[in-house]
Parts: sequence; C-alpha cells; structure tokens
Amino acid sequence: MNVLPAGTIDRRLSALLASRALEEPVIALHGPRSVGKSTVLRGFAERVGSFVVDLDEPEVRAAVASNPAAAVSTPAPVCIDEYQHALGVLDALKSRLNREGSLPGTAVLTGSTRQDFLPRTAQALTGRLHSITIWPLSQGEIGGIEENLLDALRRNPAAAVDAIPVSTTTRAEYVDRVCAGGFPLALKRTTGVSRNRWFDDYVRQSVERDAVELARIQQRQALGKLLNRLAGRTGQVLNLTNAGQGLGLSLTTLQDYATLLEDLFLIERLPAWGKTLRKRSVSSPKLHVIDSGVAARLMRISPEKLATLEPTALTEFGNLLETFVVGELRKQVSWLDEPVTLGHWRTHDDDEVDFVVEFADGGVLAFEVKANERIGESDFKGMRKLRDALGERFIAGIGFTTGTRSYSGYEDRIHVMPIDRLWQPV
Repeated sequence: MNVLPAGTIDRRLSALLASRALEEPVIALHGPRSVGKSTVLRGFAERVGSFVVDLDEPEVRAAVASNPAAAVSTPAPVCIDEYQHALGVLDALKSRLNREGSLPGTAVLTGSTRQDFLPRTAQALTGRLHSITIWPLSQGEIGGIEENLLDALRRNPAAAVDAIPVSTTTRAEYVDRVCAGGFPLALKRTTGVSRNRWFDDYVRQSVERDAVELARIQQRQALGKLLNRLAGRTGQVLNLTNAGQGLGLSLTTLQDYATLLEDLFLIERLPAWGKTLRKRSVSSPKLHVIDSGVAARLMRISPEKLATLEPTALTEFGNLLETFVVGELRKQVSWLDEPVTLGHWRTHDDDEVDFVVEFADGGVLAFEVKANERIGESDFKGMRKLRDALGERFIAGIGFTTGTRSYSGYEDRIHVMPIDRLWQPV
C-alpha cells in the first residue's frame, strides 16, 4: 500500500509560484478539489507575511460577496482561496490594478474549476491574470525526490537513459502506485477500504454538489453514469457517441457534460497533435481521467484484480498505466518555465504515439507506454513514422516498460526505459 509519509510535502509548484509572483499582477492556481491548492497558498502567504481569505467558509464568503472591494484592499499580495465562490473579487481586483497600476504580486487566487468555465462577466482580469494548474502529487513529490527527466532528455537523451541502467520496481509496486493515485487525502489512508471510501466520497461530492453549483444539470444521475463510462475508456481515443449510448442524452448534452467533467478536473482531453504532419493523422482527442487512483476506483479495479493474468485485467492495467504515466509527464511539464504543446499522435492506420511534448523551439520528445516487461519492434511503429516525419526536430522517443533495463540507442533516437525512471533524479 502506497501511503503518504507524515509531514508537509514539498510541492514543486511552490517555487514556481514564488517566481511568477515577482512578475505577474494576479496569479490563479487552478486544480481539482483536495489537490493541495490551499496548502500551497497558505505556505506562500506565510512566506510573504500575508493571510488567506478562505471562501469555502460560508460566513467569509458572504462577507466578501457583500463587499469585495474591502476584501481586496489589504496590503499585497491578497490571497484568496476558492475565488469562484465570489467572482466579484475579480472586478474589485481590476479596479485596484487600474488605480495602482498592474504591479507584480498584487494577488494570488485558487480555484477548483478551470478559468475557461467561468462566465464571461468573470473574465475581468483578462491579460492581467496568469493561470497555473496544480495537479495531484507526483511520485517524486510523494517520495521527496526532485524529478527532472524531461530536462535531462532534452539535453542529452542517451546520457539520461543510461544514468540508471537497472530498475528494482516490480509490477506489483507499479499496480500499487497506479491504484493509489496522487491525491494527498487518499494517500493518507492506510487501508484499501478506507481509501476507496475517500474516492467514492470525492466523486459523489464532485458530481452531486460541485457540478450542480456550477451548471444547470437536468440529469445528475446521467452525469455520474457518463463519468463512470468515460473512466472505463481512460487511455483511449474519445468517442462520446459510443460512451453515451443508452443514457438518453443528445450529442450536444453529452458534449456539455463532458466539458463540465473536464472543467471540474475529473477528466482531461489530450488533444491530437501534428495533424498537419500526415494526411491520415486523426484529430480526435484521447481521454484520461485526471488521477489514476480515481480512475481505478470508478472502474472498480483493485490491486488484487490487476495482479492476476486474466485478459481483461491486463487490458485494464495497460489503459490505467498509460493514464498514470501521462499524468506524471503532465506534472513535470507544469513545472517547466517555458510554454510547451502537448498531445497524442495517431494515424488512421492505427500507428500511434501516446504522448508528445513539443517545445517552443520546435523540438519534440515522444513517449510510448507498454504494460509489459519487454517492448518489441512492432511497438515502435508509430514512433518511427513520427521520427521520420519530423526529421531533426525529433529529439528522442522513449518506450516506457515495466521491465528492469534501460537501453539507449535501441534505434536511431529511440530508447527504452523502466517507468520508474520518471521519479528518479538524473
């Protein structure tokens, strides 16, 4: 059982937040509920000598809603938790910035919905609000290790692959990490029964309370059923028509509900990348549940079930493992101090690459995830086509496995690594 150690977790995002606050007038940390936004905000406020206005508290929320100008008139930085509960603070902050100038570090906010979901009237700070997404804990954060694989691969792929040639992580340990996920409160639970209860309560609150607060949901039960069906399709190309069969919802409603689940940080659509590279590239996004632990629970999958060699369990583990790895890579991307483009690449001939990172200079890292100890030549079919299409822009392709060995130079700029290298310092 993967259990969070006692004490405060050092979040990689904290240093990024402190750095950005020296440059940006207003910063908003967006992410799922219970992901640790409030902890990061409190730590930031403590370091700069400020305090946090918590809008999850009904009395505080009512006071701020009645007089948002007073709430944002305190010395900078103003720190407000769950700002979506009193959107008037955005207009009040805009007025303050208009009066005082767009001074760096004026305010830091947190919100449990995507900024794009908020009504147009709440977009008062367009151009002066910098959004940062905070994801569930990475495996490195859980273990107190500072991951740097993406940076290392970009600098010198072969050296990064060869740095730690042998892994000791077993398949059972991978299963445990996948089913545990990265939510701090879930990881504090010491038994599977207790952790499953937390996952159930988390999903129920998200669907029955948060979704209803944010949108007019006419069929709440259908929303929950859609989430369960989408969880069963994690790691696959999204087909809403197929997922919504029998729910009695129109395609428009299915699209609206899927967008709502995404805005609540329950699911993530990984867009198709490189659609202009080949005429036969697909444009459909790939679906991933935000947290592999939540996905496993929604699918009613346990470590004990995944430990078997039953064909269905092997397929489910492969999809969950891809979601887990994509989530870890996405977290490492969020700490980079440069914009990147993310996606998956797939052709109508079913050649695919699970995860693609394109840097600002056009360089590309590509990743393929396999739930096997070994990876075969056929598994790199999509990677080869992508490499050949990109030419010099292709920095490296990595095939992740549950095996123990790393192989640099498996082919030209294509390498093999154990999955646990994601949370090992290079």
